[in-house]
Amino acid sequence: MDLSRVFVKGNTAVITGASTGIGRASAEYCSKHGMNVWMADIDANDLKSALSIVKNLATDVGQFIHSVHVDVSKKDDMKALAQLVFNHKSTKSVSFLMNNAAIQIGGGPLDTSMDIFEEVLGVNTLGPIHGCQAFIPMMKEQNFEGLIVNTGSKQGITAPPGNLTYNVSKAALKTWTEGLEHELMQQRKHGGKLFSALLIPGWVNTDIHLKEQKMRAERNGEKFDENTVFFHEGKPAPGAWMPMQVIEFMIEELRKGRFYIVCPDNDVDRETDILRMTWAMVRNYVMMARIQSESEIALFFFN
Repeated sequence: MDLSRVFVKGNTAVITGASTGIGRASAEYCSKHGMNVWMADIDANDLKSALSIVKNLATDVGQFIHSVHVDVSKKDDMKALAQLVFNHKSTKSVSFLMNNAAIQIGGGPLDTSMDIFEEVLGVNTLGPIHGCQAFIPMMKEQNFEGLIVNTGSKQGITAPPGNLTYNVSKAALKTWTEGLEHELMQQRKHGGKLFSALLIPGWVNTDIHLKEQKMRAERNGEKFDENTVFFHEGKPAPGAWMPMQVIEFMIEELRKGRFYIVCPDNDVDRETDILRMTWAMVRNYVMMARIQSESEIALFFFN
């Protein structure tokens, strides 16, 4: 696709989870390119600070940059946001939709309550689906070239133990976004102008863990100490990328026509990612086949 028709002065970007991290970095990128930017998030305090930052990066006096308090897990919130955006006088072309909002709450299959499970899937899986279903029909009617990016996770592919609920939510989003792109690809054969991509970040200095631990403390009536959080945007870990690095890499990969945007970081390169993903596929097959030993695995795959 031609990104010069997407990230262009006067076009409109809609970004969820825009108060911090990758979402805010994406809003900053769009603002620098003269776009109108709608920043959606459930965190009102961080969203207010992010809005100020993004506005200060605007390159044109006519840019409209606005924040909206939205719960992406509620389809009516996303439908209302779509109506607000498309009916606004500044909107000529919604060319970029980024469904980025996510939460991360750990837990295993038996010790995670259904309330938490539904909460995580509501944000991480249904949130992007709500966004797509609210915006894409209207984007099609515009008949302009447009891009939808859903933020997934490597954990939705490699499924490391210890964070099952999050893994499930991102694995489901991966599958749904693959289906979305297949549908858009078929429509492009008949004049459709929309593309989609799955952003798969590596280790990134975002506030997702900080917000998780803060939420846990509040629910348990405990005092929250930010210093106990291993890393976050304000306390970056050297092995992790900063959010803007992810956005810059995303743009490079989109220019190459990538659907899967698998980001490395300062600790893990592309080759290691490939090995981990390959092992995840092997492991899953082994579990299904009930092959127990490493020697049996070797014989099964390499004999």
